[in-house]
Amino acid sequence: MIDFALVWQHKLFLLKGAVVTIQLTSGALIIGIILGCLAGMGRISRNRLIRAVAGVYVYVLRGTPMLLQIFFIYFGLPQIYLSLTGNPIMFSPIKAGIIALGINSGAYVAEIVRAGIQAVPSGQMEAARSLGMPHGRAMWDVILPQAFRKIIPPLCNEFIVLLKDSSLVSVIGAGELMYSAKVMGARYYDYVQFLFGAGLVYLALTFIISQALAALERKLGVTGNG
Repeated sequence: MIDFALVWQHKLFLLKGAVVTIQLTSGALIIGIILGCLAGMGRISRNRLIRAVAGVYVYVLRGTPMLLQIFFIYFGLPQIYLSLTGNPIMFSPIKAGIIALGINSGAYVAEIVRAGIQAVPSGQMEAARSLGMPHGRAMWDVILPQAFRKIIPPLCNEFIVLLKDSSLVSVIGAGELMYSAKVMGARYYDYVQFLFGAGLVYLALTFIISQALAALERKLGVTGNG
């Protein structure tokens, strides 16, 4: 039986974990959007080296488990840095989580950006170039504003996916929602009720965020079909 009174008694502890979850998700999304925009444009760059580097980044990050990437950032990078410099470095679990989630998200955002840019009719670039605009300016002033409207829906979906994937950071001790539920479960030797409570909080967060993002899409006149 689920003791809702016990879960409610520790609601502030779970809500504190939920705040950390939102911090992880927001920080990772910012990193993901920055890396994703760079890699997405790199994927369609006329420079073969840039295309190759962006392609490797996307392939490696999408082709390996996120949990492995979290472990690599938290455990692997400090070891590599120590062997190269002789100086120790340590990431906090939250910082390592934001970096790992952000780098992983960037690979998926890159494909979203690439698809959005390629969805803009090629005639738009040709028209801009015919007016004497250089390729870079035409991309920033003509193509990207149109592509932005097309990538808003999948970017909103990526935010919700990141929110749920942030639970993986609990394995390195980040005090987010899932970690908080495990701590309470271990304290009372009963995980079910706290996992159930965490699940309700995740559902509430995803519902609130999805409704807010849907309202943003309506305000901007954006639909899932672009």
